[in-house]
Amino acid sequence: MSNVALKDDSKTEQQTVENSRNKKRSQWREVWRRLKRNKMAMVGLTILIILILLAIFANVIADYDEVAIKQNTSIRLQGPSRNHLLGTDEYGRDMFARMIHGARVSLQVGIVAVSISILVGGIFGAIAGFYGGRLDNIIMRVMDIFLAIPSILLAIAIVSAMGSSLFNLMVAIGVSSVPSYARIVRASVLTIKDQEFVEAARAIGASDVRIILRHVIPNALAPVIVQGTLGVAGAILSTAGLSFIGLGIERPAPEWGSMLAGGRKYIRDAWHITTFPGLAIMITILALNLLGDGLRDALDPRLKQ
Repeated sequence: MSNVALKDDSKTEQQTVENSRNKKRSQWREVWRRLKRNKMAMVGLTILIILILLAIFANVIADYDEVAIKQNTSIRLQGPSRNHLLGTDEYGRDMFARMIHGARVSLQVGIVAVSISILVGGIFGAIAGFYGGRLDNIIMRVMDIFLAIPSILLAIAIVSAMGSSLFNLMVAIGVSSVPSYARIVRASVLTIKDQEFVEAARAIGASDVRIILRHVIPNALAPVIVQGTLGVAGAILSTAGLSFIGLGIERPAPEWGSMLAGGRKYIRDAWHITTFPGLAIMITILALNLLGDGLRDALDPRLKQ
């Protein structure tokens, strides 16, 4: 009889999981339908896709060593032309090549830094919200201490201690944003952990780890996705700011913030050196914000579009 009961419990759990997956698929189709109807969000998504494609195929479009890094002072500070679409910088390097290779760096830092924040903050937030009590109090008080420090100052402190490099920059920006994601995940878990499907999984003997990974976290992803999209924009802006003050990507590697810092002394004589990197930062952050706002509206079940 016990074997039959175990088989029935296993079938019940499998059926519950399958029904949950089917429901999630239909929900994500509905989210995509709502997102497509938001024109500004689709504009942001289109711009972001173009930037990602430019970053992926940057080496195909323009050779990194020959065009983006190699100096040629005989053509320095030239304006936009047929040979150099966005002109040349103070060392005669092609601005267009440096821009698209800089997009690779900025997007990489933004995505990896936010992934670190979501992973670490999500784990702490899920544990705090699911177990509650003293553990919740300890975790969230630690997060409150980090929240009391401005994220950009915390990132500056981490980079200053670890040194300027691409990896250290991603870690610094990622760690500085962990508390925000921990609070978001904790709030979502608190609203989910007492729902019927979690109680059903607990009733059939599922472990806490299984419940958290398969039932709680997947249903708490909606606000995290929205915050993550907006967080990538913030990470790119932080990267540009740190590079501008000399704590980001080391020269001569192309990065939009360092390009702004290098060209500010020539802003009156060669407007294009600072204009195009500034526009790139602005357009990228605008696209991510438009997409984030669209995702927020599409993922909100109270909005019927």
